[in-house]
Amino acid sequence: MGAYFVLFPHSRVIVLVPLLFFPLFFELPAVTYLAVWVLSQVFSGTLSLAEPGDVGDVAWWAHVGGFIGGIVLHFFFIRRGRAYRRLARDEYDIEGAWRPYR
Repeated sequence: MGAYFVLFPHSRVIVLVPLLFFPLFFELPAVTYLAVWVLSQVFSGTLSLAEPGDVGDVAWWAHVGGFIGGIVLHFFFIRRGRAYRRLARDEYDIEGAWRPYR
């Protein structure tokens, strides 16, 4: 989630909010959704420090650490600089099978 937060900040995600028996679907910017998610994890982790027996044994700080780890580690897994190679003639879909070879 942390890597998605950095790589696709302007994308939109579809969110489901159940209202009694009626599901409501709407779009939110990914940055908004992930910011709310991280803040809820930090808030729950902070509350778990006050009363550790009442949180249901969820590792809230592991979620926060994984988010931060995704932000940091995505730099090691994303190739920068050189552009991706062009597709070979046999790698196109059926629509591109008749394109002239360049």
